[in-house]
Amino acid sequence: MSSTLKPEDAAQLHDAVQWAVAEEKPLDVVGLGTKRAIGRPSQHEFTMDLSALTGVTLYEPEELVLSARAATPRAEVEQLLRDKNQEFAFEPPDLSGLLGASGPGTLGGMVASNLAGPRRIKAGAVRDHFLGFSGVSGRGETFKSGGRVVKNVTGYDLPKIIAGSWGTLAVLSDITLKVLPAAETEGSFAVEGLSDEMAVAAMSRAFQSSCEVSGAAHLPEGLLGAAATVFRIEGIGPSVEYRLEKLAALLNDLGASEKMDPEASRDLWRSIRDVSFFANGSDRPVWRLSVPPMDGAKVAAAVAAKCEARWFFDWAGGLIWCEVPEADNASEQIVRAAVAQTSGHATLIRAPQAIRAAVDVFHPPEPGLALIAQNVKTAFDPNGILNPGRMYASA
Repeated sequence: MSSTLKPEDAAQLHDAVQWAVAEEKPLDVVGLGTKRAIGRPSQHEFTMDLSALTGVTLYEPEELVLSARAATPRAEVEQLLRDKNQEFAFEPPDLSGLLGASGPGTLGGMVASNLAGPRRIKAGAVRDHFLGFSGVSGRGETFKSGGRVVKNVTGYDLPKIIAGSWGTLAVLSDITLKVLPAAETEGSFAVEGLSDEMAVAAMSRAFQSSCEVSGAAHLPEGLLGAAATVFRIEGIGPSVEYRLEKLAALLNDLGASEKMDPEASRDLWRSIRDVSFFANGSDRPVWRLSVPPMDGAKVAAAVAAKCEARWFFDWAGGLIWCEVPEADNASEQIVRAAVAQTSGHATLIRAPQAIRAAVDVFHPPEPGLALIAQNVKTAFDPNGILNPGRMYASA
């Protein structure tokens, strides 16, 4: 059973990491623990519990900037933003239903995972809105990077490196993020009955139009009944209505479309964002495949040819959520062989602990990228103190 270090401020965090470095004690770094089921399982003697590092320290709606302690619950911050009609534009998913967790987690977990929702292809990823941070490296050194504006970077753009590092490079104490005004309204429509190939082509056509589509997804037959290819447009009311009509006319050769009201649209895109279709309490492994959009149908077909899988497309075909049968290896060879046809990558998001210990959860990097990643890890955490083994068995 692990012992817990629970710092209450940045100074105590610094001292705790320094002690772990001096004693060569690896640390499991957690906030609320809602994403501990992602990544390779690790169990070390000491856990760094950041849950006391909470609270919004700066919020200037007029300046579109927010700063908070790393373990501030995301739900609290999102409510604060809603009160000012603002949001995180990258639409971070809440995978608690998929993972059997309790809530969407913390701001630190949001940054560490770099997971974004359907608006990713229009608004960018978490790292594109991550302005700055303070934290402690695996050397036991407190440092900070970035600030309250976008154009503030001199030297290395460290927020870009920290986002998506899953707590393996530094323990964050404070985070600064860009926020944006929320859309006044939204609308969606669905085209039924398209094959995966036709749907990908239709979504590509939509994004090449001037309609400013903020979401395009394809739900194959069986997820919601008939196959449905759905498109979302956001903005002020008259503009949304005009662009919806324009896009529907552009795609009318594919068949009739069914328009959704704003409430139904929000519910559907929340389900797509949170992968609710697979949040069924099952232990069936779920993979997240990021591929070039036009290759999405080909990759899904390659997986389906080898195992009984269910899937759906987001990001106009560039993101495939794929549920595969229970197996000792989570169908890893099948999934990776399918993705290898492209320049994409695959991450195992849900699987029992034994499987996550046996397979590569994150996509094995090419040798050149692996060397760069190892050099970065060595620069930040030379003794492997922070979340060792979380991403790869050797780091």
